[in-house]
Amino acid sequence: MWVTSGFYTHHHHHFRNPSKPPSSAIPTAVAMSTSHENKQSHYSEATPILTENYPIPLSPQLPLISKQIELNRATIATSNSQLFSLSKTHIIYEDEFLLAVNKPQGIYCDNVLTSLQSQNSVTAELHLANRLDRDTSGVMLITKSHKIASKLVKAFTDHKVKKTYIALCTGFVPDWKTITVRSGHGRSKFGAWRVYGFSDAGRGLPGGSVVREMETSFEVLSVNGKGSFREVSELGFEGSSLVVVEEKAVKIDGGDGDDRNEIVVRAYPRSGRTHQIRLHCQYLGISIIGDVKYEGVYEWDGMIHDGHHLHAETLSFDHPVTGVHVMLRAPLPQWANQALQLQP
Repeated sequence: MWVTSGFYTHHHHHFRNPSKPPSSAIPTAVAMSTSHENKQSHYSEATPILTENYPIPLSPQLPLISKQIELNRATIATSNSQLFSLSKTHIIYEDEFLLAVNKPQGIYCDNVLTSLQSQNSVTAELHLANRLDRDTSGVMLITKSHKIASKLVKAFTDHKVKKTYIALCTGFVPDWKTITVRSGHGRSKFGAWRVYGFSDAGRGLPGGSVVREMETSFEVLSVNGKGSFREVSELGFEGSSLVVVEEKAVKIDGGDGDDRNEIVVRAYPRSGRTHQIRLHCQYLGISIIGDVKYEGVYEWDGMIHDGHHLHAETLSFDHPVTGVHVMLRAPLPQWANQALQLQP
């Protein structure tokens, strides 16, 4: 059911700075969408009053175009993943307890594990210590025994494992060099993951799930090829500006009025929520290239992008057996080398 567009626009721009007209760069379909449960909870007389108490998501629904694209990508990834064979070149690190691989884009984690099991004599106890989205490439850690697996799971849960990601985004040039975003994260029954207000953490959602906290720090590495690749800072950022999310994102006009900039950021997720970096990039107005679920461009620089450009760059932790500090690093994919103008 669609209501007149004026209604949606009004609803969407409610949090905008009234002195500033909404940026024309936002695709109208996306700018005008509000969540299905929002409409239901506030405007349908047939809905029980109860739904009034649900927190309202602050990021838009999935764009309609994303459904078909995602379906196509999943089909291709399924056949590619079934054919996938792990080779020595994928292995970043191995000892008798752990194995780390550089997962390619467009391959499901579970198929990497399956391929490894078919080649390995100790198949029974191989376990994925971390999972990456289908289109996210980079460091994936596999444990070789149940005992090590449970130790690492605990380390991840206790935030003892530090991770960094590289993302290739488009949008207005950020007015920050580093920033930390703190928000809620959740989805209502069968829905997409969405950003919620930080103060909504702990509140229930339709379908019985709960809004959880999520936090990510970002640093800008380059804009339109200008910038530099810096080494990962394990200390995090002192003095990084903090954004605590309580309102819909205000799309800020970068002054030059041009949102067609290519921005490389490094993300330091402090929590491990599903699609966390993708959601926070969307919230900051720098959606990841190819990430059609979260308003990323599908076509860029004269090319169609068949997956999102997000790479799990490093994973660091204390070794569960030896206690030695380990930092695993996955070589950067071609798109990152190009964008950062590095020689691969």
